[in-house]
Amino acid sequence: MTPISVLLVDDHTVVRSGLKALLGTQPDIVVVGEAASGGDALAVAEELTPDVVLMDLAMGPGMDGIEAIKRLRQRNGRQAVIVFTTYDSDADIVRAVDAGAMGYLLKDAAPEEIFAAVRGAVQGKSVMSAPVASRLFQQLRNPDEVLTPREAELLSLLTQGLSNRELGKQLFISEATVKTHLAHIYAKLGVETRAAAIATAIRREGMR
Repeated sequence: MTPISVLLVDDHTVVRSGLKALLGTQPDIVVVGEAASGGDALAVAEELTPDVVLMDLAMGPGMDGIEAIKRLRQRNGRQAVIVFTTYDSDADIVRAVDAGAMGYLLKDAAPEEIFAAVRGAVQGKSVMSAPVASRLFQQLRNPDEVLTPREAELLSLLTQGLSNRELGKQLFISEATVKTHLAHIYAKLGVETRAAAIATAIRREGMR
């Protein structure tokens, strides 16, 4: 049986070395390459075509893990990407899943959990750390929980095409406060534009 080939992507050498040693204990898994940034990950993945990519989310300046996941999935839809990170916010989890991640593991995951995720990914199975799975399920069941009630109300009003001034009048708050709320909403939803936030709001309404 051909071993499962894995590419490790993390800007910390110690993390990559530890993962490589850990995965090396399994006869059916082999680490074929390493990368320290999202950009390097794309180049190495194109050259080595690994079965699974273990990807950190934040790797200093340059392309982050989310963008790298999107591009990897666009290039090779069969290549499985598993997030391996310390970040477990609702926004990070949703963004990673939306980008095409097959799994989401926290760096304190047990070795057996990591092995299972790698093996499951090549079979098309999504494997997530228990805390992540719980939070994602809760987020899907109650999509507004990541936002405060005021932010959820403002997000809903965005779909009506109101300007910041109109939003302020509607909610009896200043334009400056509207901008602050919008900045928080964008950060929590993992979006950068008003249009993207509106698209997310419409999708949320469809999930109800």
